[in-house]
Amino acid sequence: MLSESMRVGYVVNRYPRYSETFIVNEILAHEAAGLEIEIFSLNFPKDGHFQDAIARVRAPVNYLSAGSLNTTNFWEILNKAGAVFPGLWNALEEARDEEVHDVYQALLLAREVYLKGIRHLHAHFASAATTVTRLAARFAGVPYTFTAHAWDIFHEGVQPDNLKRMLSDAAGVITVSNYNLEYLRRTFGPAAAHVQRVYNGLDLNQFPFKAPHDRPPKIVAVGRLVEKKGFAYLIEACGILAKRGCHLGCQIIGTGLLEPDLRSQIERLNLQARVELIGPRPQSEVLRYIQGAAALAAPCIVGTDGNRDGLPTVLLEAMALGTPCVSTDVTGIPEVLHDGETGLMVSQHDPDALASAIERLLVDPALRVRLSARARRLIETEFDIHRNTAHLRTIFQMAEQVGIKAAQEG
Repeated sequence: MLSESMRVGYVVNRYPRYSETFIVNEILAHEAAGLEIEIFSLNFPKDGHFQDAIARVRAPVNYLSAGSLNTTNFWEILNKAGAVFPGLWNALEEARDEEVHDVYQALLLAREVYLKGIRHLHAHFASAATTVTRLAARFAGVPYTFTAHAWDIFHEGVQPDNLKRMLSDAAGVITVSNYNLEYLRRTFGPAAAHVQRVYNGLDLNQFPFKAPHDRPPKIVAVGRLVEKKGFAYLIEACGILAKRGCHLGCQIIGTGLLEPDLRSQIERLNLQARVELIGPRPQSEVLRYIQGAAALAAPCIVGTDGNRDGLPTVLLEAMALGTPCVSTDVTGIPEVLHDGETGLMVSQHDPDALASAIERLLVDPALRVRLSARARRLIETEFDIHRNTAHLRTIFQMAEQVGIKAAQEG
């Protein structure tokens, strides 16, 4: 049961973003349950393509871009915020070591919180979005929560003291896998004691299951063309299969910095007739590619900078649709892909094992059907977005009640 007139501000680094369908799905599920949301984006979008689900989001989007920040407009917004929040000048102690543009955006956000009657803030990623949210919540006197994903926890650029401060100050923290949960509790001790695991979910009505009895010998992969996705190992695996005389096609959907390198690799291995880089596609088209393939490959790796995937949404989508998956033992992936039960698991950086797993799925329809049926049952049990976002709203409400109690006692 939603508390009366509860409004939540969602804070993100950039909105919309092609690769962050999980945020859009989450907002849509909240709206379906009657939660009123305002979106606050620190930056304007850069992507040339967006998922079609974005059109269904009703929440207004507010951009907090610092733009041409200078001394004049910084003091102007500081004075405006100070007029609204009498305790602001004391609260600025919280901003002592923060970047000036983060403080500026936090002041803008705090003022919007007041003007729009927002009672709770939730950020995605333990990055600038949560830094701005933490400060704005302090200035405006509202509670905040955030979701930690993967690169924002594991990347070599993560500042442990800053992440610990975010964990300690938040009224609630969510992360997307048990792997992340255990890492945060092990690394940050009491500061992470209140972290909860809530899986990203899917609206299963949008993902009808189709058993993979008859599929052409095609492999599909989806994701940004960056190191952690491991697509270089997939292309190498396709080369191994081609040498074995295996008839197959592979389509890689996405765009990214490694596109020139991957194209060069395809040419070097003479795979132009077998492996295609087809760029970004709308989600509806991506889902058709997935459901038309014999297998989805997600050969994720831990990057040289520590960056890694948490639990790729595309794996959940493929498993829901009935396309069997082969992936690697990275972070939270083993929580959904159980080797030999809901998919096939190989070690990262191992193109030979990846090739053998793909070949099994290409040539064995019975294996595909068995894996896909079990995978769908798991998705229905653990990854229903309406059930999982209901858990999030419970966390928001508990945080709100704690905030009300603290304000009354103060």
